Amino acid sequence: MAGFHTKTFLKHDDYMTPKSAWENIQHLIPKDKIIWEAFYGDGKSGKYLEELDFDVIHKEVDFFTNNLGDIIISNPPFSQSKEILKRLKELDKPFILILPSSKINTQYVRENYKNSDLQIIVPRKRIQFIKNGNELQNKCNFDCFYYCYKMNFKKDITWLE
Repeated sequence: MAGFHTKTFLKHDDYMTPKSAWENIQHLIPKDKIIWEAFYGDGKSGKYLEELDFDVIHKEVDFFTNNLGDIIISNPPFSQSKEILKRLKELDKPFILILPSSKINTQYVRENYKNSDLQIIVPRKRIQFIKNGNELQNKCNFDCFYYCYKMNFKKDITWLE
């Protein structure tokens, strides 16, 4: 099994979102918008959002050629972050993405979102992703933020309790 080391993680984008990741921010997700969970993965992330009473589009379609829903909420493949963030800027629609906290230091985030409505939600603890159907309890060795665009939160940085 691949670890969370930088060299191996780039080759393995099959780390799925636990329901707790969406439960932690459900109070910040607008209920009146249709969510596009744009990266299908194992299909459970969209189901988790539906279980939390959100209206969700979650099907296996190409993110780069489609434009669905009112807001994108997802845990995208980290190895494609640069291309995904560029496409999101082109779409110019609100989003909440789970990405490593280190992405804030990249040139492509700076170039695309430096003077925009980018906001950050900082989880209380590390998100423990799911690999091969098993939650990786205390095995994730990096921090993630929720990167948010056009969400109009009261603060640019929201610290979860």
